[in-house]
Amino acid sequence: MNIVQIVFSPTGGTQKVADIITGEWGKPVRKIDLSDAKTDFSAISLDQEDLAVIAVPSFGGRVPALAAQRLGELHGNGAECVAVCVYGNRAYEDTLIELNDAAVQSGFRVIAGIAAIAEHSIMHQYATGRPDAQDQEELKGFAKKILDKVSAGPADLSAPQILGNHPYKKAGGAGLVPKADHNCNGCGLCAQKCPAQAISVENPRETDSKKCISCMRCVEICPQSARKVNSAMVAVAALAIKNACSVRKDNELFC
Repeated sequence: MNIVQIVFSPTGGTQKVADIITGEWGKPVRKIDLSDAKTDFSAISLDQEDLAVIAVPSFGGRVPALAAQRLGELHGNGAECVAVCVYGNRAYEDTLIELNDAAVQSGFRVIAGIAAIAEHSIMHQYATGRPDAQDQEELKGFAKKILDKVSAGPADLSAPQILGNHPYKKAGGAGLVPKADHNCNGCGLCAQKCPAQAISVENPRETDSKKCISCMRCVEICPQSARKVNSAMVAVAALAIKNACSVRKDNELFC
């Protein structure tokens, strides 16, 4: 059995969750980065004997459209997989069921689902520092249960009953588009690493708001801390979800 990570993690929180899960299995991990705009995903195939962790963040209760598109180009070939959605302590809504459906359509056999918490990528006051030590222990426990299910053989590999709605909730727009300020020195790292290729390579100060998916990768990686979102808009958005984020939510396993 080979372990494969298929991850869309613009700011690193989703990657942390995926690493905790696969780390518990103690085997080498092949990594497929769904945020890499240069990868030809249609050329990637898995084997039936593989066990994959497919992990994405929840963007407004949905799978990021770009991640869903790139996942759809992969060839699962009957490989078993764990669908993982990561959210910032508000709600994951239809993200996990949509990810489950997308994985099945790409030829994977979903044997488990996980909804996990990580620090909010825009409003960092929510789920600050998560996944923390308690989360790590929970996720390791989930990983052990999943491995037990796999080890038990095909008879126990039933599809999990994952929460979510059909049809899915309406997807929102990008909303918050980061912009470069006077600290930008034009190094171009943001343009190179933008999952949506929304930043001009020739002039990194220019961002195509129609392509931007508000993933915050550019804000996270800028060495000059030169890319920012409108603070007033962030404050309004943070206030709107304050009640929903005020109580610590637990990670969930569907197995």
